[in-house]
Amino acid sequence: MRIGLLTEGGYPYVGGEGGVWCDRLVRGLDGHEFDVYAFSVGQGQEDAGWVELPPQVRRVRTAPLWAAEEDGVVHGRRARRRFTEYYGELTAALCTSAEPGAAEKPGTAEADRFANALHGLAELARDEGGLVAALRSEQAVRALERACRAPGARRAAREARVSDLLTVADHLERALRPLSLDWYEEDGLGAVDLCHAASGGIAALPGLLARHFFGVPLLVTEYGVRLRTHYLTRPDASPAVRSLLAAFHGLLTAETYRAASYLVPGNAHARRWQERCGADRTKLRTIHPGLDATPFARVGEDRGEEEREKSEKREARGKGETREHAEPHTLVWLGRVEPARDLVSLLHAFAEVRAAEPGTRLRIVGRPSGSEGEAYLGHCRALAAQLFPDEADGPHAVGRNPVSFEELGGPGAETTADVHAGATVTVLSSVVEGFPVGLIEAMFCGRATVSTDVGAVVEVIGGTGLVVPPRNPRALAEACVSLLRDPERRARLGAAARARALELFSVEQNVAAFRGLYLETVARTPVRRPALDGAGDPQPFAAPAEAHVPGHWTEPTPRAVPTWAVETPEPVTETVR
Repeated sequence: MRIGLLTEGGYPYVGGEGGVWCDRLVRGLDGHEFDVYAFSVGQGQEDAGWVELPPQVRRVRTAPLWAAEEDGVVHGRRARRRFTEYYGELTAALCTSAEPGAAEKPGTAEADRFANALHGLAELARDEGGLVAALRSEQAVRALERACRAPGARRAAREARVSDLLTVADHLERALRPLSLDWYEEDGLGAVDLCHAASGGIAALPGLLARHFFGVPLLVTEYGVRLRTHYLTRPDASPAVRSLLAAFHGLLTAETYRAASYLVPGNAHARRWQERCGADRTKLRTIHPGLDATPFARVGEDRGEEEREKSEKREARGKGETREHAEPHTLVWLGRVEPARDLVSLLHAFAEVRAAEPGTRLRIVGRPSGSEGEAYLGHCRALAAQLFPDEADGPHAVGRNPVSFEELGGPGAETTADVHAGATVTVLSSVVEGFPVGLIEAMFCGRATVSTDVGAVVEVIGGTGLVVPPRNPRALAEACVSLLRDPERRARLGAAARARALELFSVEQNVAAFRGLYLETVARTPVRRPALDGAGDPQPFAAPAEAHVPGHWTEPTPRAVPTWAVETPEPVTETVR
């Protein structure tokens, strides 16, 4: 099978978002061929280059979303008229669709209007060689303005100023750049058996067009729903800009969900968002991301033996053991340092943990995310210094803060497994979380965890760890203390967490699930062309059995042809003066 893998800012670029997941999928499905169609999101990403590609990747075609060169295409009068018509219809759908909620429901008049306009623009770009200049033209801005001022437009659209119109037109130009690519040919996306978009939004747009032009089935994976991201961004933009862009991405998502053969959320949290955005439940197939458990095998297998040895030592010391002679505990937090991780609540919770369990230490391991993360890290360091003055064993000893801020690659934190190896309990304190990969890594290591109830945390933990409300330092502290004081419970939860992670979140289960879904999708798709061998002869059994069964899904429905279209029209002459 030949798969067209569609990515945005990820595979095959080094360090791209979701690139590791795609690389594991491609390498695991070595019985298939892959054509990768990738959008880059910046010059730095292109300069970093690609990861090493396996032999089953037969072709890679890339295009930048962050820049578009003039294609030199000059539209004639008829092409300009077609562009004005289609672009006007598309912007009219944005202006007349209801506030987010109605635009998320496929099958509405606005959704059909948007889809027809989008496909019309794609056909125009294919006929003329591109739409870059047209989308940047004054003609596009005027069409958007007419749509905003037309009767029936929403109030937010009617109140759009000139600066708002320019902002929205610029965003639409960038979002519609994939229409001008030369990927939609018989030897391009028309040659694949299935398009797999690694995310929704712009990455799925080439798959929509491949389905429109060639009938190629589309599969869309969303580990984080892109439409939700658009709703949460641009808080400082004007109401008109937010309303129009939310309508565009809502209608694009609705069309993607309608056209896709299957939608693959990575967890129940993403699945609920997809249903809220109009996805058909019968198309949803949840497949959890696959992580490589090999780097954590040693730590996870040694954890049980370690806990048993500690228990035997405690029993040997007897009931006379005091808390001061017990081995110190260590809480570990691992991830990107940013406000959404709520390290402030964690530090306040740790103050209560120290009061209950003196000698406990907290390791915060991670790098700041951008300038905002740098500022947040500085704030957390200052708060830690204020809450926990450096401690010393005596008047002549050097003090040491019980909270340490580290980065991966440093002493004792060379790898993620090394960090978890020194953890008594792993803590997650986020207020916003998608799919908690760091939590799964702790589970692979057999660690007991305390987490906040956000995103897909409860789905991942599944009863193998403690979950508390977000932004509640006292609840977080009480959960940590309860595990620190109960080693047997930690051991039970850690063993159960490792077994759950190996069963549900390994690379093997992810690859096997996608292999089955690929075959199911192609089996339900009518054959578009016969499969030939090296000699040019048809290959037996190369087409699924369903393709040979006569029915409305394999044969086009004949249309009634009007008599005026059958009769030979008389030539029309035009007098030239």
